[in-house]
Amino acid sequence: MSRIAVVDVMRALRDRCVPWAMAMTVALCTGSPATVAKTGVGGTTEDIPADAGGTVPQPGGATGGQAAAHSYFTDVVLLNQNGEKVRFYSDLLQGKVVIINSFFATCRETCLPMNRNLAKVQQALGDRVGKDVRIISISVDPTVDTAANLKAYAKRLQAGPGWYFLTGDKQNVDFALKKLGQLVNDKRDHLNLVIVGNERTGLWKKAFGLARSDELVKVVESVLNDQLPSGK
Repeated sequence: MSRIAVVDVMRALRDRCVPWAMAMTVALCTGSPATVAKTGVGGTTEDIPADAGGTVPQPGGATGGQAAAHSYFTDVVLLNQNGEKVRFYSDLLQGKVVIINSFFATCRETCLPMNRNLAKVQQALGDRVGKDVRIISISVDPTVDTAANLKAYAKRLQAGPGWYFLTGDKQNVDFALKKLGQLVNDKRDHLNLVIVGNERTGLWKKAFGLARSDELVKVVESVLNDQLPSGK
């Protein structure tokens, strides 16, 4: 029986009067990931260790939906597997459902199984990937994982349009990883977590990247189907 960790964050985005808090509640579920503890606007977290399931840092200062998200993530410039410069927020996150993980291409342990899971998610979602959904895999080893190396890695996974493998200047990559709570000092300590977010509605979740791919698909679909409250 599989075990999957799911986290809801960023519900505070739905209320423009509340800072973009990314308040977080963690639920450790056995079996189906459908049972998810949720935070309300400005909601509090349960009494769970701060590092359970990985911690997303709390952004401060900005208020209001996309303006706050843009201010927090910024348009730090990264490189995709084709060597093209991309702005992190405006080119990748804005208005989309995103599936994000961190990895490194020379990893001989969990990275490839996790990314093979994402390949199955890509297959299950079909042409929604590239249209409604983007998969974003960020290297924690950008000095080794050049764009050319990542292009070969993506080909190995049969990655299609809408799946971005990102590298770039280490300072920029580290900045993006830090914003996602995925920055590590040693690349071997990267987190086996997948972040699934609906930037438009402000619903974000985390899931265990080595869970069964059909469970990951359920998490992605729950985020895809999220709607803003009427009047928002």
